[in-house]
Amino acid sequence: MQKTSDINVVETRLLPSPAALLAELPKTEAEAEFVSRAREEIHRIIFTNDKRFLLIVGPCSIHDIEAGRDYARRLAALAREVSGRVMIVMRVYFEKPRTTVGWKGLIMDPHLDGSHDIAAGLRLARTFLRDVLDLGLPTATELLDPITPQYIADLICWSAIGARTAESQTHRQMASGLSMPLGFKNGTDGSITTAINAIKSAAQPHTFLGIDLDGHASAIVTRGNPNCHVVLRGGAGGPNYSPAHIAQTEQLLAKAGLLKSILVDCSHDNSAKQPERQPEVMRELLAQISTGNTSIMGAMIESNLVAGSQPFPQPREKLRYGVSITDACIDWPTTEKLVREIHAALAPRFG
Repeated sequence: MQKTSDINVVETRLLPSPAALLAELPKTEAEAEFVSRAREEIHRIIFTNDKRFLLIVGPCSIHDIEAGRDYARRLAALAREVSGRVMIVMRVYFEKPRTTVGWKGLIMDPHLDGSHDIAAGLRLARTFLRDVLDLGLPTATELLDPITPQYIADLICWSAIGARTAESQTHRQMASGLSMPLGFKNGTDGSITTAINAIKSAAQPHTFLGIDLDGHASAIVTRGNPNCHVVLRGGAGGPNYSPAHIAQTEQLLAKAGLLKSILVDCSHDNSAKQPERQPEVMRELLAQISTGNTSIMGAMIESNLVAGSQPFPQPREKLRYGVSITDACIDWPTTEKLVREIHAALAPRFG
């Protein structure tokens, strides 16, 4: 019989079921309690009158576990210092959407050599998330593949759906079943309506194809996720964090019957893809807050131990420690100074 399926499939590798991986690398009771508490605190900042500022900060992506742990230890100490006014959540990004081709992240290619050892990537991701939580740092990630959450979502405190996937029905359905607060970014064209429609969709019940914890193909039925909000990241037309853009977003949210709660991504098109401009964007947000804006509840910053980025692929032994292999970042000294600046600027809010 003529073959009509899997014509372009070279290999199918069996992965451990989510249940098997969760049993192999279980979360502790303390980690479970911390995740639940962090999610509730994030919810309060987004949706209630909690005056703290939500700061999602960290590497564009995790590619070196040791450098990631080094960064996390520094961030945990800084987070404790500013916790009265700023809630810091560490970016722990394991999946990277590519415009064409490129490294797809630690889960997909953990050895950085094109071997795509996904089983090892899932183990590494789960182990690293536990390490970060054990430092007392909440975790944030972008969820890209709809299968991934079954393996790691129980260790995630906040998640994002990116600009390329905010319009995707698959990702809106996935978001409807997730257990943590979640930010939808505006589209790459700058459309805020894309994110607002995604929020409204994800809040509704859905039924869709997925896998259960045992890895069986299943119809997943969700109740809807009420903890979704908008993330402004700029677009093809330029930045969208100015007072006029914020006011427009507030109007669109109000028209949609949604709470006026906005998180601004200081990177990507809001910084014209120039990472060194992120502090400038953050200062503009602080200026708006100082004049009475109450809808800007948080921000995202891409930061690493060392500034900039480095070309990849290249031999792993030639990679510089603490330097991103995806988007360029600001360095640790700049991050530390900026976080303290944010903390100081928020003092009037707390009387």
